[in-house]
Amino acid sequence: MRLASGLAAVTLAGALLPGAAAPAEAFPEESRCHRNLPTAISGHIDHAELGRTLEQLERTSRGAIEVDVAGYTNHGREIWTARVGEGDQVVLVNSQIHGNEKHNVHAVLNILKTLSTNSPQAQQIREAVTLVFVPMLNADGGEANQRQNVMTWDEVVADFPQLEGARRAWNFNTNNQGFDVNRDFNPDLDYVPDPADFPGSSAGTGWYITPEAQTLRDVYAALEDEFGVVDVFVDLHNQGPCYTGDGLDGYSPLSLSARFIADPSEHGDWPLFDYDASRQANLAVHDALQIGNSPYGAITLYPQNINLPGTALGSFALRGSATVLFETSGNSTSTGQKRMGMAIKQIEVGLMGLIEAVADGSWRDLDPERYEDIPHRQNAN
Repeated sequence: MRLASGLAAVTLAGALLPGAAAPAEAFPEESRCHRNLPTAISGHIDHAELGRTLEQLERTSRGAIEVDVAGYTNHGREIWTARVGEGDQVVLVNSQIHGNEKHNVHAVLNILKTLSTNSPQAQQIREAVTLVFVPMLNADGGEANQRQNVMTWDEVVADFPQLEGARRAWNFNTNNQGFDVNRDFNPDLDYVPDPADFPGSSAGTGWYITPEAQTLRDVYAALEDEFGVVDVFVDLHNQGPCYTGDGLDGYSPLSLSARFIADPSEHGDWPLFDYDASRQANLAVHDALQIGNSPYGAITLYPQNINLPGTALGSFALRGSATVLFETSGNSTSTGQKRMGMAIKQIEVGLMGLIEAVADGSWRDLDPERYEDIPHRQNAN
């Protein structure tokens, strides 16, 4: 059944949570490319507020939303999941794996609110798809307003004594005393850290040494056990504010990507790897953001020559998931308050477009080669 095409554009128009800025008609010129703006974290959702909002959404959803604690950060903060729908297709959406990339939490909560309603579109989606959201994976990094989690190498060794004497992982930041969680993934969900694999590199797989990566792995593994395969995995990020694109006039508000593995054969035998499915999923997002007189048209592709099997996207793609990277332009250390509403709305519209396409099956009818026509992102000015 083809879902009503206006859901993302119309239903979400009134779904911004209290305190979120209203969407603008276009990105404000004065906030597009300033690198010295005041840090804009006061309007974002912190861990405590997230917990309260999820509790309220679960209570008012009349059973449509199920909230659980999937694990805990290194400093003991809850990592929640919110599940909605009972369909045979499964979409897993992860948010704020990098602590200073905060717009996505607002968008996830707004989408949950929309999906919990009794509208015909929301009911059709719930019947066709099971959606699991991780609204804030890296809450410790969020509280510190830094990319990394908050964890020392000594704490890793305490958790994994076999690493005593091993070289410290390459993705540890000595200044922030934390790890880039999105380099700690491995397609082997049963991998046990081996000192011979350290310090590793960006071209290699990770180790599941951080509790945040372990939690997302466990959520993914449980869905695999239940459904056989996680059809789509989406990771919500922020990029810098000043990127342009091939042939584009002005800055790009969003970069997408389906490519994180240069050569799947380098990482063992993963027969379910499906690059076409990833390209189709990204196209569903892209197309939703082109409808009508859209202010989001200048979408670009994230660099396509990367090889990052240690990311959640790279590892889960090897296991058969179609993977979608959202890189919304601007984060909490580069974006003023005026752009918040626009950025949040963009995530909602694009992600809801993908969810609708998975629900009605239309994403698999898209020509994956059309993905290659999306302009490539250029360096920031």
